[in-house]
Amino acid sequence: MTHPNDVPPSTLLPRLATELRQRESVRPPAWATFVKTGVHKERAPTQTDWWYLRSASVLRKVYLNGYIGIERLSAEYGGKRDRGSAPYHARNGSRSVLREIVHQLETAGLLQPYKTKGRRVSPEGAKLLDAVSRDVLKGLAADRPELAKYL
Repeated sequence: MTHPNDVPPSTLLPRLATELRQRESVRPPAWATFVKTGVHKERAPTQTDWWYLRSASVLRKVYLNGYIGIERLSAEYGGKRDRGSAPYHARNGSRSVLREIVHQLETAGLLQPYKTKGRRVSPEGAKLLDAVSRDVLKGLAADRPELAKYL
C-alpha cells in the first residue's frame, strides 16, 4: 500500500487539491480572497486555488500525525514575525482559516472527531489519500523505474 510519505508533497498536494475541488462541501468562503493566513504574513495569498492547496495540506498533516487539533495545526502553519529591528518571534497561523477548512473536510466526510484530542482522518479520507498517493507514485515510477518497488 502506498503511503503519502512515499511521494513528495510538492507533487501530491496539487493532485489532492484537484480531488478536493470536485467535492461540493470544500469551497472557499467569500472572505477567503481578503484574509491573511497568519499575523506573520504581510499580504493575503495570491494564488487563486490556495484554499484547496491548504485543505489538501491540512488533510495530509492530519493523516501523518494520527490526530491533531486546531491549535497544533495553527503552530504548524505559523512562521516568524518581522518586528523591525527587534528579533523575530514565532507566531501561529490563522486559526479561523484552519477551523473553516477542518469543518469543511468534516462535512465532506474526510475527517472525524477523535475523543477530546482533535480530529483524525476518516476511512474515506485515508482511502482518498492512499489512492492519490498511488496515482502520483505510478506517474513518478514511469520516469524513475527504481520507484516501482513501492507500488
